[in-house]
Amino acid sequence: MSHLIIKNATLVDSSSIYEADILVHNGTIKCISKDITDKKYENMQIIDAKGLLLMPGGIDAHTHFNLDTGVAKSSDDFYTGTVAAACGGTTTIIDHMGFGKAGCSLQSRVDLYHEYAEGKAVIDYGLHGVIQHIDDNILKEMESIVLNGITSMKFYMTYGFMLSDSYAIKTLSKMKSLGGILCVHAESNDMIEHLKDFHFSKGNRSAIYHAYSRPDTTEAEAVHRIIELAKLADNAPLYIVHLSTHKGLKHIEKAQNEGLNVIAETCPQYLLLDEEYYNKENYEGLKYIISPPLREKYNQDKLWLGIKNSKISTIGTDHCSFNFSQKLEMGKEDFRKCPNGIAGVESRMSLMFSEGVSKKRITLNKFVEITSTNPAKIFGLYPKKGSLSIGSDADFVLFDPNKKDTITHKNLHENVDYTGYEGFEVKGCPVMTISRGEIIAENNNFTSKAGRGKYLKRDKPIMI
Repeated sequence: MSHLIIKNATLVDSSSIYEADILVHNGTIKCISKDITDKKYENMQIIDAKGLLLMPGGIDAHTHFNLDTGVAKSSDDFYTGTVAAACGGTTTIIDHMGFGKAGCSLQSRVDLYHEYAEGKAVIDYGLHGVIQHIDDNILKEMESIVLNGITSMKFYMTYGFMLSDSYAIKTLSKMKSLGGILCVHAESNDMIEHLKDFHFSKGNRSAIYHAYSRPDTTEAEAVHRIIELAKLADNAPLYIVHLSTHKGLKHIEKAQNEGLNVIAETCPQYLLLDEEYYNKENYEGLKYIISPPLREKYNQDKLWLGIKNSKISTIGTDHCSFNFSQKLEMGKEDFRKCPNGIAGVESRMSLMFSEGVSKKRITLNKFVEITSTNPAKIFGLYPKKGSLSIGSDADFVLFDPNKKDTITHKNLHENVDYTGYEGFEVKGCPVMTISRGEIIAENNNFTSKAGRGKYLKRDKPIMI
């Protein structure tokens, strides 16, 4: 039997802040109390966390590891991606599986991603199903997928395997009947395709035209439309991934005020970066080609306010790491061909703490809520994850709220040749990450081994 006591920490969860010691036994929280003594416990490890904040480990519910688009492969797999996550204070990820060949089954993607993760993931992980077509077989297969613990699935309103509105309604209705939740990439495909071709026909090839071909209207229209489709599907639960615009947020606020089951996620890139990054010299704007694109700067304050007011519930990263060398090779002469994606799983917690808590945009409790507790509830992991409760997994991040650092590519563990946050100065950094009672990262060093992460069979969502 193994025991761990963390003493003298300030414990922070989504609703309270207090001084206490915390006792871990065999990977779960056994006791939270003042002045826990080690005298009656054998094989005891003690951590003095004086001056540090102890919070539930981060949960990034939006990553893309081992992604293969058919023309480009992301550079992070389940080992390098989860090592990066661990060093950044994240103890759980939920990965969005990529598309397979046309007509493939849902289970074939699940089986492939289990192969990707087995023996490699260093933190606990879940999977989101991916819907790329709908027929009677897929609708039936959804039942077994949900029963086996994948209680969220995703479909797209753009790209090659997008769903039509009629199939979207069928999918929403089916998922509601199964007690799950659908994640949706909401962008208006026809508008985007028209604008991409229009700009290219005018000889506009550079990175900024990626943003101009996907203006805020393309997100807002799709967000509004999918909300109306979910309403037609008897108020089916809906999770909008990577919200990037004030226009889109207004539709979400309206839906929530009407009592609809609509939840929104945003990402650090939409809170901290803006479309001027596309104008960087030496083609460096290609580094920031993501979808949705970076937006005009005024959107950032609106999104932060949405977080503060609980209209935006979670912070994911949409971590999808393509090397700049690959983006340059494919997109230099045509923005339409540049692989879409940016890394962020390692920087998420420090960026959100620094820009949110340290700059007083959000409280400590809100920080825990959006980076851990809400993702755990929405995706069927609570209170096993995202909670400082007796019996919960001992997944912790210890933060030094006063530690300052500068984000730079050379100090990150992500397997990619740049970071979009190069030079960002942060105040408040993770100094230790503990997963199920084991120290797996300390002072930016990974200290554990490949394959220790466990697959998480998830329960039905808690609508917040």
